Amino acid sequence: MEESTANLERSVAAPMIFIIVLALQFLSRLFEINKKKGSTSSEDMQLRAEIKQLLKEASALSQPSTFAQAAKLRRLATAKEKELAKNQEIHNKEAKLSHDSYTKGLTVFQVLTYFLLIIWFWRIPVASISKQLVQPFGKMLSWRAGGPANENVMVGIIPWLILSTRVGKSISRRIF
Repeated sequence: MEESTANLERSVAAPMIFIIVLALQFLSRLFEINKKKGSTSSEDMQLRAEIKQLLKEASALSQPSTFAQAAKLRRLATAKEKELAKNQEIHNKEAKLSHDSYTKGLTVFQVLTYFLLIIWFWRIPVASISKQLVQPFGKMLSWRAGGPANENVMVGIIPWLILSTRVGKSISRRIF
């Protein structure tokens, strides 16, 4: 009875660990994308529209008699562009601080999760794979999981975490 429970636990452990690692990689990728994308406020959108309108009006005034009025509109547009740049700089600083704190929190959570998984599955095989499938890498995959049993290689937690992390990063980059 205990042997069948251990086999069931081992057969569920590898996909469970992979799903946990994949979820952490998706969260990390989402934070990365949100940091790059940023957001624009309604005030910034309004300033952009005003700048566009002022420049449009200034370009419409191309006669020598309306040169002074066009120059005034261009100066006003330049002042609004400086205001917009200042607003964006302030917003980017605030966004960077919040994204940095989220990223640090996620990193701490990842490290704790990996540490708990390593403690939980230390010296316990996570999965067993046929020797023929992992012919040259069998010893590396079975590190800290025991030797081969019944022509199968027992996969340890540390190699499985490394493999799951690499595959998870690859999948998350392809999806996003």
